[in-house]
Amino acid sequence: MLSAKLHQACAELLTRYPEKRSALLPLLHLVQEELGYLTPESMEDVARLLEMRPTDVWETASFYTMYHFRPVGRCHIEVCHNLSCTLLGAESLLDHLKGRLQIREGETTPDGRFTLGRTECLAACDGAPVIQVNGRHYGPLDRTRLEELLASFARGELPQTYRYPSSAGAASPTPAPAGAPEKILHRNLVDPGYDGSIEAYLDRGGYRAAAKALGDLQPPEIIDMVKRSGLRGRGGAGFPTGVKWGFIPKDPGVPKYLLCNADEGEPGTFKDRQLLERDPHQLLEGIIIASYAIGAEVSYIYLRGEFLDGLAVLERALAEAYARGYLGKNILGSRLNLDVYVHRGAGAYICGEETALIESLEGKRGEPRIRPPFPAVKGVYQCPTAVNNVETLCNIPHIVLRGAEWYASLGTPKSTGTRVFSVSGHVRYPGNYELQLNATLRELIFGYAGGIPDNRRLKAIIPGGSSAAALTADHLDVGLDFESLAAAGSMGGSGAVIVMDETTCMVKVGEVVNRFYHHESCGQCTQCREGTAWLHKMLKRIEQGGGRLADLQTLKDVCRNMKGQTICVLSDSAAMPTESYLKYFREEFEAHIEQGRCPFRT
Repeated sequence: MLSAKLHQACAELLTRYPEKRSALLPLLHLVQEELGYLTPESMEDVARLLEMRPTDVWETASFYTMYHFRPVGRCHIEVCHNLSCTLLGAESLLDHLKGRLQIREGETTPDGRFTLGRTECLAACDGAPVIQVNGRHYGPLDRTRLEELLASFARGELPQTYRYPSSAGAASPTPAPAGAPEKILHRNLVDPGYDGSIEAYLDRGGYRAAAKALGDLQPPEIIDMVKRSGLRGRGGAGFPTGVKWGFIPKDPGVPKYLLCNADEGEPGTFKDRQLLERDPHQLLEGIIIASYAIGAEVSYIYLRGEFLDGLAVLERALAEAYARGYLGKNILGSRLNLDVYVHRGAGAYICGEETALIESLEGKRGEPRIRPPFPAVKGVYQCPTAVNNVETLCNIPHIVLRGAEWYASLGTPKSTGTRVFSVSGHVRYPGNYELQLNATLRELIFGYAGGIPDNRRLKAIIPGGSSAAALTADHLDVGLDFESLAAAGSMGGSGAVIVMDETTCMVKVGEVVNRFYHHESCGQCTQCREGTAWLHKMLKRIEQGGGRLADLQTLKDVCRNMKGQTICVLSDSAAMPTESYLKYFREEFEAHIEQGRCPFRT
């Protein structure tokens, strides 16, 4: 039977949602934290509490990777094996852990102390290679630092998240050019004296934009202002934010919702995590203004389940905002009533897609919906819903306070403003860098991230997260704006820039990228479910030396059949980068096949 404490927690959770089932994921997190894993009996109890069938609870829980259905060790060690970490030695760390602990992946040591496994991108790529232990991140690691951590764990100590300084002395993040400091929006990210509290935020002019919006502007005026600013979504699609808000029906009798997408899962991306951990009130102020603009009285922050530090920061910030009257009833003396809740995800990349996020928020498997209808008409609980990314919402207070024309003057005419770029891989100074969108890849990689270590040559660049097509050194002078990257055959995506030097095997890159998309496909669509499996299988075979020349044409055929055929774009996200690897680095694929091995292995 679930404890009285869990029953009380469930009762509090149910006050946040109009439908009981929405409390499923957060309640399962609480059960697992208390029991260590989800037992059949505990899931039956959860089903009774939420008036669900036990089979529905099991079906939903098994969709997500963060829930355990058998005991795990007191230290659950997971090695990130996604692209940025693989480039910097994650596989060597995993092999070392296997030998050191004398267990294989998925096993637990006989004393019950350690369980070892792999995990996908942890949105901590500036600290690659990274491991996660009981939800806490540690990196960048080498074998010496890993041994230090293991010794701590063996003593029963679990240090707080610790980020070792980069061996190159990285300063992350860094501001844009010194000649234009007044144009930087997220100045608090680079202020070591800023603690993210509401007092510090108010001292820097925080919540003035909310007061202006609620006191001086009508909702249509705010929507028009955001349209004129040219702000485009910073989550991946780059859709104009004001246009999206304009789709929300104006009927005052219909409940409306604002969802903040904080489920940062695109490999190589870690800017949203830093924005919400370092400056949570900037995000909350953006949510307040956006909710007022669309007429929402409830907003949910769908937070990636692995962001335990972000969860603590947001809960503190929400308590501070309620205590100061920035959330709740009649905010700042206006007629706006707004409640904001954090809803923790449970490990599924697909929930970054807005309709899958909505399904997950409703307590279901995170499977994308067929559109139309679009979320602006029928979103969460079948009500009009706007879904915006963390960085997108963090821009809103600056636009309201300084004006649409000021924001539109930054960047390019079609890609306005600044953007926080996450740079990882083979660079001296990995980190987040805020630049205007008229900057180039060369400025970002060699001007801010310090270039390639050891004077190695640049080989490839992924400019918008792992779903973006790769570019080469010939593209260094391409702009970082949406249009320039599209013209070059790639996309801005999530703003994650992964840099690879001449030692990189692009067949291995293809295998790692497609392993991820195969793992994260929800399985609804045949082209995605089977296509991602085929791509990964063929690329793995080529990497291991068993490929055939005919495989290269088959890869291209599979990619062509995967694009534009599915409910969401995850299938395209696997196909497009694979096509780019074949386009620019075909000779490497052929060398693997002709030599019967990976020529990059010694």
